[in-house]
Amino acid sequence: MMFLSWSFAAGCRSGYRSGLLLLLLALVTAGPAAANPDSTRRKAVRDWVLRVLPADETGKGPVSPEDVTFAEWAKRTGELPPDFDKLPHIVSLPDPLIIDEGGKNIPVKTRKQWEEKRVMMEKEIRHYILGSTPPSPQNLTHRVLSERKDGAVTLRTVELSFGPARQAKLTVELMIPPGQGPLPVFLTQWNHREWAQIAVRRGYIGCVYAAADSKDDTEAYSKIWWPDYDFSRLMRRAFGTSRVIDYLETLPVVDKMKIALTGHSRNGKMSLMAAALDQRIAAVCPSSSGTGGEVPWRYATHPYDIEDLALLTCAQPSWFHPRLRYFVGREDQLPIDQNSLMALVAPRGLMLSTAIHESASNPWGIEQAFLETRKVYDFLGGSANLAIRSRDGKHGVSAKDIEEYIDFFDFVFKRSKDKPENRLNYPFSFDKWLAASLEKPGSGPFAGVRKDLPGTDDLKKAVSGKTWETRRSDIRKRLEWTLGEMPPGVTNEGPGGLAKKGVGEDSFGTFIQRPNETAGMKIMPVSPYNGFGDNLFGSLYYPADWEKQPGRKPLPVLIYLHEYDYSKGFGAMGRDHEISSFFAKMVAQGYAVFSYDMIGMGNRIEEGTRFYDRYPKWSKMGKMVADVTGAVDALTRMDLLDPKRVYVGGYALGGTVGLLAAALDERIAGAVSVSGITPLASGQMLRHYSHLHGLMPRLGLQARAPFDFDEVLAMIAPRPVLAVTPRFDKDNAGADLENCLERAGRVYAAHGKETELSVFVPDDYNRFSKENQEKVLEWLKGR
Repeated sequence: MMFLSWSFAAGCRSGYRSGLLLLLLALVTAGPAAANPDSTRRKAVRDWVLRVLPADETGKGPVSPEDVTFAEWAKRTGELPPDFDKLPHIVSLPDPLIIDEGGKNIPVKTRKQWEEKRVMMEKEIRHYILGSTPPSPQNLTHRVLSERKDGAVTLRTVELSFGPARQAKLTVELMIPPGQGPLPVFLTQWNHREWAQIAVRRGYIGCVYAAADSKDDTEAYSKIWWPDYDFSRLMRRAFGTSRVIDYLETLPVVDKMKIALTGHSRNGKMSLMAAALDQRIAAVCPSSSGTGGEVPWRYATHPYDIEDLALLTCAQPSWFHPRLRYFVGREDQLPIDQNSLMALVAPRGLMLSTAIHESASNPWGIEQAFLETRKVYDFLGGSANLAIRSRDGKHGVSAKDIEEYIDFFDFVFKRSKDKPENRLNYPFSFDKWLAASLEKPGSGPFAGVRKDLPGTDDLKKAVSGKTWETRRSDIRKRLEWTLGEMPPGVTNEGPGGLAKKGVGEDSFGTFIQRPNETAGMKIMPVSPYNGFGDNLFGSLYYPADWEKQPGRKPLPVLIYLHEYDYSKGFGAMGRDHEISSFFAKMVAQGYAVFSYDMIGMGNRIEEGTRFYDRYPKWSKMGKMVADVTGAVDALTRMDLLDPKRVYVGGYALGGTVGLLAAALDERIAGAVSVSGITPLASGQMLRHYSHLHGLMPRLGLQARAPFDFDEVLAMIAPRPVLAVTPRFDKDNAGADLENCLERAGRVYAAHGKETELSVFVPDDYNRFSKENQEKVLEWLKGR
């Protein structure tokens, strides 16, 4: 087995957080540093973050009024990261109904306790994410810039002045329909004026204000109040939103109890912030607000293939407070998350709205936030005021969408009885699965103690004799039981050669951006009626000149399996998420690449919605593995591919699915797993698969898993495997992963194939970086 750069067992998860960094620093630091270990640890984390983060993009606004880049801010302020050894790990979303979560874990049972929790959440949100704001100014005045009639509607533009010497300004336009007041208000940002036009026809006062990219009067606030307050750009806009409400409350025509706020994308993020911090906003709809809005930071990491914390805070350095960047790769230690903002809105009206195929969103993560927030609404007796709305398509919105936002505001304001549908695309509940499957906790044929793999000498004897096959048979049974009872099916017989290629998705999911053809790479659609598996769609990428090559030989092929990309499947994106160039490089070195969307993701979202209603004894992971088998069936029948060189590989979830498939299908020649070896020994990943994502519910039936990934690798041995395991992967750092790989290494050694298990440990957090892609390409070259 090839071990690269890994010999730390002590410290386990603290090795990821800071123990390892402290150890590395101790090798090069002497004297005074040792006298202050807390400071040394925190400086090491700061330096690591500065090293792994991309440079701030220019033209997007400075990090602060004095600092162009994050590095400059860190140097000027001297602010260190929090002591991560003292912050608890909250793997799932923080629970707004628990005080001192990760410590005393006091449940919120009274309104007094809720107010205590509210205050703490708001304090932490301001500190870690948004920054501080001045108190509400008491000197707000306004002057009318213009007023005219547009038909029966009065259009009035005013300028608000407030703050020190009334230097702060804010432009506001009112669209007041005819009728007897007081009237509800539809409040939105300057670039959403057409949204307000629709609301005016519904009897609302339309109100737009200059706190958006197209016109932003709030940009000057940082200099007016600097350096006493360090609010971020979005927080400044939220502060301006509250000043508009100050003004609206002075108008007799306004119904002060019916002020609704909405905004789209970055305006949606800001709208949620404003509503969380200003209880005068009676209802809010953050539209497609993405990461930092509807999508929690914990579910916006690289394995979900959307705008992660590093990408967003570097591409838009002024949106959030700089100290948020210290949580890159440590998102599970943020004391709060976006569901905390949502909880602060309760019990007022809140509708989460997104398109299920947005490239920068995670519809599954949004639903998790909705479900966690619903607990608070239930506690406060406002359940009807919380809604979620999904639409087909991508990031844009139509007039239909705005009409439905107003429908929601009408319902909250009791102007209508039409209650939102609240349809979920990912309705999995472990308890509901238990009831439907008739499974019982503690049940199953493998609920007892599982033996670890034997030592090296015993393994050599086992491999050379018949006892190893007995153990492999036992592992297979455990794997198959965990994956569930696959219903009997029929093997798909196509496709054959290039002449039988399908016609592509043919408008089914084609709006999802995929890796495109290049001068050197063609795409063969594999789709009904010449598809694979059970009526599935895929794409085969292969050398453009293959058919013209003299004496051409069949190509090796990599089945590439994507991460937890719920919105796009194997869609292409930018920066570290980008796979188009990876596919092109694979093809350039003589491989074909086959990829498709896994169930519940991309163009198969709705296929997964009622999966457990249809197959209560099977599992989604079992279906994912079955689809890999279907892909192997199809690829081994294609004349341009070598049936003896079919490899599987993937990142995060894809890396896990590929390993399980290779363990059960010996036609697979080898496997590549990037951040896909997820040891089950600690129990953290058990709930990840059984309760959170609902991929292998049977793992939730017992305290110890019936198998672990050392046995999965043992099933693949002696076929080659590349395991890329980032040193700072928050899910798998520490002794569990090291022990798993060490035990699997014994099996390879027993076969006399030590070098066929290759382990690469980049000094990085969990991502499919260019470095990791190059390692995969290097490993596959010549196989």
